[in-house]
Amino acid sequence: MYEVMNYKELFRKTWLLISAPYKAWEEILYEKEEESTNVQVGYVYPMIALCGVADFFGTFFDKGIDNSNLHLMLVGCCSIIVSLFGGFFLSVYLIENYGYRFAERPLDERRDVMRLVGYSMSVLFVLGIFEGLFPSFLILKWIFQFYLVYLVWEGSKVLLQIPEERLLSYTLVVSVIILLSPVLIGGVFEWISQYVV
Repeated sequence: MYEVMNYKELFRKTWLLISAPYKAWEEILYEKEEESTNVQVGYVYPMIALCGVADFFGTFFDKGIDNSNLHLMLVGCCSIIVSLFGGFFLSVYLIENYGYRFAERPLDERRDVMRLVGYSMSVLFVLGIFEGLFPSFLILKWIFQFYLVYLVWEGSKVLLQIPEERLLSYTLVVSVIILLSPVLIGGVFEWISQYVV
């Protein structure tokens, strides 16, 4: 049976992650088991969809609609969705294989890493929505995405309980992985799409 998406909770959680990360990570830590294992369906996928829709409508409002612009809107929308979707899973894979060295306790690897990556990508999701709707927002995107490092810092400390002496190096490596994975996947998608279209 399908559940109805609770967008009010989605926006509340996103706002809390952006405005009060420590409080948000504590709330995420104590989520019920079924909520915490469903970070993909309950948070990541809807946010990726919102980024794609924002890019589609941003291009529509910026350029209007005709055959060539429709093609541009669809390719742009697909590029955003593929890069964030692939970036999420590539980040989880890389961090899962890298992070065990830093934790003092055994991690429920898949669940903990998915929650860390999915919720840390909130910054990328919010910036993706704003960049899609307001393409001139690009310069601010490069500045504000470094807030992701702070989100990862707080999430690693609260959710994964990475020891203090390893926290800085873990945070930096994980942040770079989360920031660069969508860029890498998006670059590969755009390179492939120029030969297909």
